[in-house]
Amino acid sequence: MTPGLKHYSEFKEALDKYYVSEQTLSELEGMKLVLLIGLTSSGRGTILRHQVETGRYYYIVSDTTRPPRTNDGVKEQNGVEYWFRSEEEMLADIKAGMFLEAELIHGQQVSGISIRELKKAKEAGKIPIADVDLRGVHNIMKVKPDTIVIMIVPPSFEEWQRRLSKRGVMRPDEQRRRMETAQRILDDAQRERFYNFVISENLEQSAGIIDSIIEGKANPHQGRAVGVIDQIQYGLRSRLNPGF
Repeated sequence: MTPGLKHYSEFKEALDKYYVSEQTLSELEGMKLVLLIGLTSSGRGTILRHQVETGRYYYIVSDTTRPPRTNDGVKEQNGVEYWFRSEEEMLADIKAGMFLEAELIHGQQVSGISIRELKKAKEAGKIPIADVDLRGVHNIMKVKPDTIVIMIVPPSFEEWQRRLSKRGVMRPDEQRRRMETAQRILDDAQRERFYNFVISENLEQSAGIIDSIIEGKANPHQGRAVGVIDQIQYGLRSRLNPGF
């Protein structure tokens, strides 16, 4: 048994052969779904909170099997950071195909987006929006290829490094891990064609561009962001492989 999950083997088997139920697919039909992805300290979290505060968007809260944590003396709340569920409840829903996507994370927990959240967004008449990682983007695109995927891009490598430094001193291994993750995200951005790029220069501007993208209008950042991504990639390669 793997530490952290009593039902590790059952979760692994269920997720290895996971399929989305017809009920889940019917809920997704005709729904606008927005995913935000970006580098650490790209501004993604600030933009996401702003969009939700406008009242137009519904923030999707993922389910997880892990218990609530205490951060800076404040305990995580059910329905805010996550929906904290028992392994048995989550395993039953996975077997029934009731998740848009779900992942086994480090063998310690299972997290995913439940159809319940998408139904709540639809009932509220709002656009569901989620903050996801790279694997989540690709899993969701397999199920719902018309999903609107928006990558938040820092204005430059130098500005991104400045924002990262405000998070405090990081150990060298942690800093390298974050840069390697950033490189994978940007590699994917250069490879896949479904990304919409928004440069996080100004909050109101970024919010307006996201609204325009969802309405099917032209994205003024799309072309310029390609050059910005190239510049950030160059900076990453210089840091990760000095003398390349």
